[in-house]
Amino acid sequence: MNKKLCVVGLGYIGLPTAVMFANHGLKVHGVDINEKAVSLIKNKQLHIEENGLQERLNAAIDNGNFTVSTTPEEADVFILAVPSPINEDKTANLEYVRSATKAIKPYVKKGNLVILESTVPPRTVEDVMMPVLIETGLNIGTELFVSHSPERVIPGKVFDELVNNDRIVGGINEESAKMTEELYRVFVKGTIHLTDATTAEMVKVIENTYRDVNIAFANELAKISERIGVNAWEAIKLANYHPRVNIHTPGPGVGGHCIAVDPWFLVELQPELANLVHMSRTINDSMPKYTAEKAKNILDSKHIQHGRATVLGLAFKANIDDTRESPSLEVIKNLQTLGIDVVAYDPHVKVNINDYQTQDLAEALQHSDMILVLTEHSEFRTINPQEIADLVRTKVVIDAKNYLNHQEWEQAGFEVFILGDSKNRILA
Repeated sequence: MNKKLCVVGLGYIGLPTAVMFANHGLKVHGVDINEKAVSLIKNKQLHIEENGLQERLNAAIDNGNFTVSTTPEEADVFILAVPSPINEDKTANLEYVRSATKAIKPYVKKGNLVILESTVPPRTVEDVMMPVLIETGLNIGTELFVSHSPERVIPGKVFDELVNNDRIVGGINEESAKMTEELYRVFVKGTIHLTDATTAEMVKVIENTYRDVNIAFANELAKISERIGVNAWEAIKLANYHPRVNIHTPGPGVGGHCIAVDPWFLVELQPELANLVHMSRTINDSMPKYTAEKAKNILDSKHIQHGRATVLGLAFKANIDDTRESPSLEVIKNLQTLGIDVVAYDPHVKVNINDYQTQDLAEALQHSDMILVLTEHSEFRTINPQEIADLVRTKVVIDAKNYLNHQEWEQAGFEVFILGDSKNRILA
């Protein structure tokens, strides 16, 4: 395929997508408004963490197929992979999508294809992008083609899933969808399903909302279990042996740029109808406070006032550096509000995001009254509790992800608490 691509947004989705196309023989120009990120990428340095990205970036630049700057260039295809966060009031912030569309407008020409990859509320292509693209003077659908093909990948496994996952392509007309399918077929081995743009937008939001509702159910089960002498983790595991049951696991909250955000799109669009969705979001958003209050209650039961807590894990997911919407940050805010001193450590978040973070595990553990495990980083499984026992002041652990080898920690003298367990340990 002899096409030039312009990829706008070089974050967790845009950069891997850009280098993937570049390493499959296409000329790709990457664009980002973050000058520091652009400078790093030019020098083959990463501003994000993703398995396999470094070697793929090196190859893309070395083969001459990948360039980057802060401004777009003319191309055959424009891919927009920009953030779509929510505002403080939980409404969708689509300014990045609107700004990116305006940024490419001077460079769009007859026969071009514009693809939105960002996860967005249904009708964003129709109501936000199309009015801007119409200003090009090109006839939409015959001279300028537009589609939505949402990313469906998980951090840490982006390249594997870019290739092997099925892909949804929604065009503003059939020709737009087919052109987009042809493009992604360069590297996608999974099935590519064609539909209209608004349905494609809805599909991605549905996928993430389903998981959010499922997690909310698990979190509610955890709260109930703590009242009735049950270990929710055990009960959920046993329930999942049923061939038609697949309940997720509880935890200190839901994070990331998708699951913690996208359900609010449906609530905003249809607030009178999205009752289950709204309730699920409320339950999951309540878990950081719930976790912090449990920590405070345990410290109170030990007559520890103004204790010191060590938080292990700031990223929202295991073995990545992404802290977007991370529940760990909300747990920390709530702990501090309750008068608890916090020190946090995350081996994947290399630059301190706040004054409570340290890059030294021993420093984080020094004189700690409680360790809270909030992310399942592989490094935390290898901590030897015997070796760190003398660092802490009080041997208490809340394993909010049920991740550690509890027997090892208990043998080292630690009390281990799990969210949702009043069968083996009454959580105060």
